[in-house]
Amino acid sequence: MKDDTTIRGAVHTDLQHDSAIKHATGSATYTDDIAEPVGTLHAYLGVSTETHARIHNMDLSAVCATPGVVGVLTADDIPGHNDISPTGREDEPVFPTEKVEFNGQPLFAVIAETRDAARRAAELAEIDYERLPHALDPIAAQEAGYPHVTDPLTLQRGEAGPALEAAPHRISARMSVGGQDHMYLEGHIAFAIPGEDDDVAVHCSTQHPSEAQHMVAHVLGVPSNAVAVNVRRMGGGFGGKESQMNLFCAVAAIAAKKWNRAVKIRPDRDQDMTATGKRHDFVIDYDVGFDDEGRIQAVDGQFAARCGFSSDLSGPVTDRALFHADNAYFYPNVRLESHPMKTNTVSNTAFRGFGGPQGVIAAERIIEEIAYALGKDTLEIRKANFYGPDGRDLTPYHQKIEDNIIARLVEELETSADYQARRRAVLDHNALGGIIRRGIALTPVKFGISFTATWYNQAGALVHIYNDGSIHLNHGGTEMGQGLNTKVAQVVADTFQVDFDRIKITRTTTEKVPNTSATAASSGSDLNGMAALDAAEQIKARLIDFAVERWQAEPDDIRFLPNRVEIRDEVITFNDFIKQAYMARVHLSAAGFYKTPKIHWDRASGKGRPFYYYAYGAACSEVEIDTLTGEYRVLRTDILHDVGRSLNPVIDKGQVEGAFIQGMGWLTTEELWWDDAGRLRTHAPSTYKIPLASDRPRIFNVNLADWSENREMTIKRSKAVGEPPFMLGISVFEALSMAVASVADYRECPRLDAPATPECVLMAVERLKAGRAA
Repeated sequence: MKDDTTIRGAVHTDLQHDSAIKHATGSATYTDDIAEPVGTLHAYLGVSTETHARIHNMDLSAVCATPGVVGVLTADDIPGHNDISPTGREDEPVFPTEKVEFNGQPLFAVIAETRDAARRAAELAEIDYERLPHALDPIAAQEAGYPHVTDPLTLQRGEAGPALEAAPHRISARMSVGGQDHMYLEGHIAFAIPGEDDDVAVHCSTQHPSEAQHMVAHVLGVPSNAVAVNVRRMGGGFGGKESQMNLFCAVAAIAAKKWNRAVKIRPDRDQDMTATGKRHDFVIDYDVGFDDEGRIQAVDGQFAARCGFSSDLSGPVTDRALFHADNAYFYPNVRLESHPMKTNTVSNTAFRGFGGPQGVIAAERIIEEIAYALGKDTLEIRKANFYGPDGRDLTPYHQKIEDNIIARLVEELETSADYQARRRAVLDHNALGGIIRRGIALTPVKFGISFTATWYNQAGALVHIYNDGSIHLNHGGTEMGQGLNTKVAQVVADTFQVDFDRIKITRTTTEKVPNTSATAASSGSDLNGMAALDAAEQIKARLIDFAVERWQAEPDDIRFLPNRVEIRDEVITFNDFIKQAYMARVHLSAAGFYKTPKIHWDRASGKGRPFYYYAYGAACSEVEIDTLTGEYRVLRTDILHDVGRSLNPVIDKGQVEGAFIQGMGWLTTEELWWDDAGRLRTHAPSTYKIPLASDRPRIFNVNLADWSENREMTIKRSKAVGEPPFMLGISVFEALSMAVASVADYRECPRLDAPATPECVLMAVERLKAGRAA
């Protein structure tokens, strides 16, 4: 019998993802599962085989003559603007007209009766190129005099130069940090259906429906109200579907309107990986001054990034790398500069952490350098440099840290993971001098939450209560497996004190909630949860007013109880209460809205409060390496992570686990490699290694800091969880570094570059051995 004293799905409780069973059974509907209307056409991209070249002639006659081909789209077929730049810099054409700027750049699209016909025909184009010199990485681009793709940023506080000169100790070096492919299970896909007049409906896999809407309208030369973009769910996104879907939506929509038939475009995995952007590679030059206790006196950091041929989101990504280059540490004097370099590669884009991980790992390398220089434990140096009171609470961008809990988190994890005893055991093991060496590291993370583009910190939601008591929920966020819909529905269920099952969560569509922000920056629950709460509270207020009038009661006499409403001494079911409200003509629908308070940012001065609050976490990882092969495994990882008052602890814990594994993959196995001709050679699962189940830590303990509560008025005092735990994978990288350092008695920082593949580890071991022998 049902317990009517509680509701199923209240906030702060474990609740299964609303689509979990559908995911497991294969019944969840994705864009490619939508039934195709009779006459649906299929598109496929024809791409450049050169890396940097002028186009002298493009002969597509053989393509058009292929059986099943209906036609070809080129730049000449674009009725509106030939640009899909998400920042409006007009540097990213749908199809180029004069010059190709990376190998694999889309040049045209084949439209055919079948996908196979379109794919095969795309290979038949004959293109006459004039090759031009190319630069593939940020250093080569700087040496070749390539421009920045967007304006650089400088953050500074104090006097870094003089403080470096005066510091008792000083170290400067360079670190290369590799990129990462999103490797979502569902690739890019768009399915456009033409309507009357200028109308077109686009079903697609995008994290940013409103941007896709605007881009389609832009290329078609129509107003945004003519374009509807729909997203039921994505099979993963991780930032790769924030701006990169623009191309596919544009091609499908142009073709659909040109031939007045539905058009679908779905690249295969190879083309998806070569034609779409990735996490930015960075080359980081750092200069640090510190005292005898390991306390940092000054930092100068130069962050050069491989951005690709156009700006895409490289400006905010490289900005955010600087925002997180302090991680959890106070720099008394600091100067940080970004160098977003144009390169002849695909335009890199958003990826979980949005530049933050590249900044955080630079901070951890600085800590590591100090520890090895002074012969101290890296954790000791970390603690000595944590943000704290007494003037040690101001970031390089001049935001004061007011919610600092990092010291408590680290102390608790240090105890629960038995770090000190295990470190002694690692040192004792390595002292035996065997082939297998071990390492252990405990690393923190402090991650700011909000879009640094302030205007994106807004959201809308739509809530209906039907007269039978069922509830319809729609919001501007997109579901990509992270459980956003479940959490937002829990908020609505909690507001009305009804069971979660009563709420129908519908697809994200620009027809219901306009001007949506991307589901990114870890802000999905923060923004959309608050917008949904606003809508629900509006309806609830009307219902209370109705009850006051209908029962001649006071507002305090009305209580929403689990699936029922109490008015004085009378209790009626929620369904009956709603039916009576409907009969009394109470408006049972509301549009909610939320904008994040307190934030502001002046990029020109490098000062402001770009983040509403911070999320914190810590991870302790132990590894062992084979010094003869460079192979390694993760023996154990312990995590303590801060999500405030969790909306759904079991989903948040899953997010922490997944983020850690993805972060570990970025730093260990996931290597992007371009050959000298500019061709991406790691363009499929066969050549690009993501972590497997067998790569996870043998012992994996993940806990949430259940004592934490957001001091800011976020949704139910929770904190974001999508991006912050990604950086916890750095603990594995740092542990690998300790294991390598053991071959030279920890006298030298190994200076591993990322990813630390077995080859990289082996070369570092041999380098340290050679140095010791010399």
